[in-house]
Amino acid sequence: MSDRYVDGDAAVNLLERRWFAADAAAKSMQSECAVLKAVVQQAEADLALAQAQLATLESLRDGLGRELAALDAGNRGVMSAA
Repeated sequence: MSDRYVDGDAAVNLLERRWFAADAAAKSMQSECAVLKAVVQQAEADLALAQAQLATLESLRDGLGRELAALDAGNRGVMSAA
């Protein structure tokens, strides 16, 4: 009978060790997820800023392109008249 208790204690002991190991792994994964979430949020904020800057630069480029086209058209008109 005493062997049963020893075997039972060993099984409980093993189960407890497995539970604590799983708990530690879950806590570690929670920490990793929190870090990754912060990284993703920062990347999303950086992306939004970069997209806004890109839109500004594209607008500037397009405006300058229109000015160049207008100047080119004006110069061609002057060259044709000469």
